[in-house]
Amino acid sequence: MGSDAVRRLADEPLDHRFKGLPPDAERAGLTVGRLAAEKRDLYTGGFTTPVLTLDAEALEHNLTALGAYAARHGLAFAPHGKTCMAPQLFERQLEHGAWGITAAVPHQARVYRAFGIRRIFLANELVDPAALRWVAAELAADPGFRFVCYVDSVRGVQLMDRALQGQPQVVDVVVELGAGEGARTGARTDEDCRAVADAVAGAATLRLVGIAGYEAEVPGADPESVHAYLRRMTALAVEFDRAGRFADDLEEIVVSAGGSAWFDAVADVFAELPELSRPVLKLLRSGAYVSHDHGWYTRLTPFNRVPEEGGLRPAFRLWTQVVSRPSPTQAFVNAGKRDIAYDLGLPEAELVRDALTGEERPATGIRVVKLSDQHAWLETGSEQDVQVGDWVALGMSHPCTIFEKWPLIPVVEADGTVTDYVRTFF
Repeated sequence: MGSDAVRRLADEPLDHRFKGLPPDAERAGLTVGRLAAEKRDLYTGGFTTPVLTLDAEALEHNLTALGAYAARHGLAFAPHGKTCMAPQLFERQLEHGAWGITAAVPHQARVYRAFGIRRIFLANELVDPAALRWVAAELAADPGFRFVCYVDSVRGVQLMDRALQGQPQVVDVVVELGAGEGARTGARTDEDCRAVADAVAGAATLRLVGIAGYEAEVPGADPESVHAYLRRMTALAVEFDRAGRFADDLEEIVVSAGGSAWFDAVADVFAELPELSRPVLKLLRSGAYVSHDHGWYTRLTPFNRVPEEGGLRPAFRLWTQVVSRPSPTQAFVNAGKRDIAYDLGLPEAELVRDALTGEERPATGIRVVKLSDQHAWLETGSEQDVQVGDWVALGMSHPCTIFEKWPLIPVVEADGTVTDYVRTFF
């Protein structure tokens, strides 16, 4: 498996666009693939700080864990690609059994197609005329391409239908059931969903193929309320099927949900679905699992509730360097808001690597208390905790806003050897 476009990423020349990579690699005219083949040591191979890394073993563990979970529970899997926007990781997700990749906006779908993704689930109502015409053209040009997107309003259906008039292909849609008042997108009531379905039936350019939603938006989400919302969603799928609302030529009915916080509830409720008139594609969309994190998803992952099902490991580590130690209780490292995800909490100091000896030790007594554009403010317990020049490894929350800050990310083995580089496209 693998597209030529993904393989060609190894031919990209290294230059100033890529933070943290060895400056001598550019001077030597190396490509990404040639630098990977050198298998440099992260700490002695010329990498500059700050530099974001991905743990090779953690990545493989996470890819295996969710792939196995989905298979075990009879779920198809379309991980949300907006997390990483990394075609190399999409390819690995597909190799681990993913049905396709989920997108949120047209740009993401265009990136996916540029790298050979054959199935895209766009978890948003798509009303942009230019984007809709692009989708129709892609469908017409490639009979093997599958595309599904949300609809959640009668007006949205009308706009889609108008934009697609005269186009060569019909676009598949699922009605999105909103998670409740004050939640995000989606038709708020069952009656609203029926009205949207009726509008789709009246649009020759669209085909209704299922029901979808996003359970993490349930107000005050807890196991009871999330299960109740998901059962509303599956009940609508059953109702629509019995009423003949789905297209006559449909081979399978799509029922989709699932972020990274409640995929256990999705598995529970989707397992309860009765037999319908056609096979059901039970599509899970969790995306943050691929790298996991050191805070937000560490606390929220369903594996905390069902540890017997497995677990995930944080794969990110941002190596920074102490550039100032103005007092025994204060230190500054050379990475800040431009490099660090901080929308779901400040990073955590994990390790210190001594600048003179290369020895690593836990970052005991060191705490990140503030971020500037290019500095993290560290509070320290004693003068011996960290010194100027030491490398400090930071763990961060929220993969979706970590990946976007780094266009090329070294993948590091346990012994510090860099064996690959992940390219992102935001």
